[in-house]
Amino acid sequence: MAHLRPRHRLALAVPVVLSLTASLGFLPSAASAVPIAETGTTAQAADAPNLAYVVNTRLDHRTINSVKKAINAAGGTIVVTYEKIGVIVVHSANPDFGARIRAVRGVQSAGATRTAPLSLASTTDEGAVQYLSKDQAAKTAKASAAAGDSEPLEADQWDLPAIGADKAAKINPGSKSVTVAVIDVGVDDTHPDIAPNFSASQSANCVGGKADTTYGSWRPVDSAHYHGTHVAGEIAAARNGIGVAGVAPGVKVAGITVAEPDSTQLFYPESVVCAFVFAADHGVEITNNSYYVDPWLYNCMDDPDQRAIVDAVNRAQLYAQSKGTLNVAAAGNSNDDLDSDALVDDSSPDDSTATTRTVDPHECFDVPTQLPGVVTVSSVGVKKAKSYFSSYGKGVIDVAAPGGDALQIPDTPSKNGRILSTLPNNSYGYLQGTSMATPHVAAVAALLKSTHPHASPAQLQALLKAEADNPGCPTEPYDTNGDGVVDATCVGGKRVNGFYGFGIVNALRAVK
Repeated sequence: MAHLRPRHRLALAVPVVLSLTASLGFLPSAASAVPIAETGTTAQAADAPNLAYVVNTRLDHRTINSVKKAINAAGGTIVVTYEKIGVIVVHSANPDFGARIRAVRGVQSAGATRTAPLSLASTTDEGAVQYLSKDQAAKTAKASAAAGDSEPLEADQWDLPAIGADKAAKINPGSKSVTVAVIDVGVDDTHPDIAPNFSASQSANCVGGKADTTYGSWRPVDSAHYHGTHVAGEIAAARNGIGVAGVAPGVKVAGITVAEPDSTQLFYPESVVCAFVFAADHGVEITNNSYYVDPWLYNCMDDPDQRAIVDAVNRAQLYAQSKGTLNVAAAGNSNDDLDSDALVDDSSPDDSTATTRTVDPHECFDVPTQLPGVVTVSSVGVKKAKSYFSSYGKGVIDVAAPGGDALQIPDTPSKNGRILSTLPNNSYGYLQGTSMATPHVAAVAALLKSTHPHASPAQLQALLKAEADNPGCPTEPYDTNGDGVVDATCVGGKRVNGFYGFGIVNALRAVK
């Protein structure tokens, strides 16, 4: 995961969808949301921190123009305006900017997207990835050759046969007309397993809220930003006799960078808004979202800043859906019950000083996971049991997929229960998390889109659920470490339950 915090680091219960949609009270226009870059004057306090804001307005041009004038008058500088969804990204050092702009006619919500001031970035090497050694690669290649696998490292990819992806590739590896955009820390498109399927024309860098399509802008800034490259390989690593294979090795994959280029690798709301709009306007069929929007693990609707974050990102992802894009997101790695009445969040805000608070996930939303129409994914290991870290919740989880579990040991050359995939600089390594489960679902959705090219996002989601295999709730108490303490409780039946939603996705059924 890009973070070693819950997930990166999400859930679609009908009651959540209804309450969220009702509380925001809008649907975005289906027209193009081309961003308009702008500048403005600002009267900033000399000693005040410069913060980023999202200002969400009614969609008519008169209101937007009026609000833009008010933003300048309140000491804000407009970074970009997404007119067709009514989202304006602003920088301001005026400590009263949020309160002032919320009082402006036509503003439906507005708030700061971070609690720390904007600053220059620095980079350091960090991460918990397990790199594949040369000795292990040679051992795996020997086993792969003996098994007749097409890829040298395929013998260590237990996740492929777990969902029938190895057999599916022989029937239909996926269509080149289908693209999955990896919204993440960057994708190394020079990797030989990714290069054959990479779509540069559908890739960009959205850090800060405005898309940069300069060639190569989507690439990770350093090897520590490996998360997106791993995800991209899981989706669409080519079957080219090199390294590993993706679940959908025939589809295209794009990279939309949203993570800060420094060691925090934070995913701020304005960057994610940009990514959803860019993907929608560039014909992306599916987005992969293996993260939560920082700085709040859960965004509570009674807080004006957090409400504005939910509002802005929801407008963008609903706009993407209206343009035919299915959004798939990770459930998180906190082992949280997302259908419970109360959860403890001690990690927010994660860009300054975190405090401990108790939240109701029915009122405080994990974004983008709990937004309407988003496919929420939990993780399983090789034994098809819920991964020890995976969050869950009846009516929240839509489907499950292999995301790895170091405690569930596969019969592979490495005996590594994590997921093997691509890393920057022509490397390979193992990761585990709902971040790894999500690209398996995105890839199966891409296979379904290849088989059913006219399917809408809602139809693709229904197909994912209909063709999934549900192992049902475990018959024994869920105690992953054997200490006698129940670590999670599965609620529901064989058809749908809190651990697996409608079940573990099936790539082979997707192409039949």
